[in-house]
Amino acid sequence: MTPPPARIQLRPVELADLPALYTHQADPEAIRMAVVNPRDPDAFDRHWRTVLTNPEVHARAIIADGVLVGSVNAFKLEGRDTVGYWIAREHWNRGIATRALALLLQEVPVRPLHATAARTNTASIRVLERCGFRITGHTLSPRCDRYPECETTHLVLDPQHRAE
Repeated sequence: MTPPPARIQLRPVELADLPALYTHQADPEAIRMAVVNPRDPDAFDRHWRTVLTNPEVHARAIIADGVLVGSVNAFKLEGRDTVGYWIAREHWNRGIATRALALLLQEVPVRPLHATAARTNTASIRVLERCGFRITGHTLSPRCDRYPECETTHLVLDPQHRAE
């Protein structure tokens, strides 16, 4: 039997959220699916403290039925307005990422917005497409500290797209 849809809310990420968010990003299956290198605890903490002090970043905790299940963010990356999200694996396949991203798009009116996902991460690409993003191409992204080499899908939410 399919569980009822979760009630989704966004709120600013707080320092108290960081231990749970760290656990989410350290999950081996999530790492494999997203094709990322996990951050160690110190690097994770440094990254998020920088995020939380940057007024240009919209960092939102995703709350599903009162439980912190991930984060969704809008930020500048290489000069482009970009979105990203991470959902704890035990909450996958419930539509949470799609609904959380849709809420963020209502909050962040800037367009165009960009996103990238590993080409093999079809679930993430589906989330983005459901929210109005369209695929603009694919590239081979070189290995770096945060990512192994992989084929990346690039997506954009066009200027004429407005949140519903």
